[in-house]
Amino acid sequence: MMNDIEKYYARTFNTPSGKQVIKHLRELTIERVLGPNVSNEDLRWWASQNALVHQIENFIKRGNNPT
Repeated sequence: MMNDIEKYYARTFNTPSGKQVIKHLRELTIERVLGPNVSNEDLRWWASQNALVHQIENFIKRGNNPT
């Protein structure tokens, strides 16, 4: 089952539109710079969003390279 969902992620995000969406998600999360006065709550929220984007990227990679 997991290999199937990884293939679905790869198929979805390997399109031109999908590549733009994942790029946009990275800009909103992983590439975002937080200021020095960020609250603990905001930092946790940001870390959770980063983790989700990383998970999507990992699904895409595994879907592109099934073992």
